[in-house]
Amino acid sequence: MANVYDVDGSALVKKASELLVQKGVAKPTYVDFVKTGASRERVPDDPNFYYERCASLLRQVYLNGPIGVSKMRARYGKRKMHTIHRHHHQRAGGSVIKDAFDALEKLNYVKKTPKGRIITPEGRSFLDKASNDIIKSGV
Repeated sequence: MANVYDVDGSALVKKASELLVQKGVAKPTYVDFVKTGASRERVPDDPNFYYERCASLLRQVYLNGPIGVSKMRARYGKRKMHTIHRHHHQRAGGSVIKDAFDALEKLNYVKKTPKGRIITPEGRSFLDKASNDIIKSGV
């Protein structure tokens, strides 16, 4: 029986995002039109970006929970490009992350606590099954 620690993170996020699309996670309408932070120049090109972000957040909660929106904003941020002065780290936008957490809470994969979001047994099982699928397919 494999778990999240036994597979590559990017392969797991890709597989879990496909499973989230099949589960019918509702994508907010604004996601296709907004940047994910002040440091970004354009909106994401991938039409499945929201589902990949949900899967990535679920994996991060599995590995590092309890964790909140503020820590995830720092994790998904990047350097802001300036023309004259040095580059500085800019946090990612919080609305996409918060809405992704809310969607995962509706599926009962994560739960909100005073210290941050933690993974539920259903969420742990979901990611472990995705990990097993990856190992069985030999990716």
